[in-house]
Amino acid sequence: MGKQESIQREFLYGRHAVHEALRAGRRRVYRLLISEGAEPRPILEELSALAAVRGIPILYVPRARLDAIANGHQGVVAEADPYPYADFEQAWAESVRRPDPPFWLALDCLQDPQNFGTLLRAAEAVGVHAVLFPEHRSARVTPAVVNASAGAVEHLWIVQVTNLARALERLKERGVWVVGLQQDPRAVRYDQADLSGPIALVVGNEETGIRPLVRRTCDFLIYLPMRGQVTSLNAATAGAIALYEIARRRGFGHA
Repeated sequence: MGKQESIQREFLYGRHAVHEALRAGRRRVYRLLISEGAEPRPILEELSALAAVRGIPILYVPRARLDAIANGHQGVVAEADPYPYADFEQAWAESVRRPDPPFWLALDCLQDPQNFGTLLRAAEAVGVHAVLFPEHRSARVTPAVVNASAGAVEHLWIVQVTNLARALERLKERGVWVVGLQQDPRAVRYDQADLSGPIALVVGNEETGIRPLVRRTCDFLIYLPMRGQVTSLNAATAGAIALYEIARRRGFGHA
């Protein structure tokens, strides 16, 4: 008897997360579960329409069944294949096809799913081309991250790498400036740094920041000035501010 392959499945939850998974058209959703008696709303009608167009079956089930799958499901759950990570070269090819210079985000061992998802949502909002993160000691794109990003991850090229420093070196060889976001005496204030041209922004771990090896790979560091009593922002907030500053320098909002 041949070895039977196990089928990996996961459950995406929340109306916006499921909506974007369907809208992105990556064909990873294969069944939609909607709570019986859910209040009719435009987004539920659009979910049903998108599922119908893609030939995805819809099952109306007791709310208790969805409660057993996930908290905060908002009456909608999608059975799906695991998140489809991109290959580095595939993401690079897509990046250079864009009309603007390469704009990448690297997350160095970011571990909190909420921070991870929130930062990916900001990355998609400002037009980041691709996201790098290491295979080990990092959050991954789980249903919780998809939900935290409000489904934005479904529109991003996300690359999981075994060695983040080496991946950043590959970007540098192609003319990309690697910029680390780190409170450091050698760092340049974020609004005084040259953030034009091809950029890869590196955001580090919530507690320890960017690891030394990855930090040495950076061409330079930037920091956010602080005037209050706290000495730092969380990774998602700081990263989002830096991403918007880079996007502003690239003419964001003037297209």
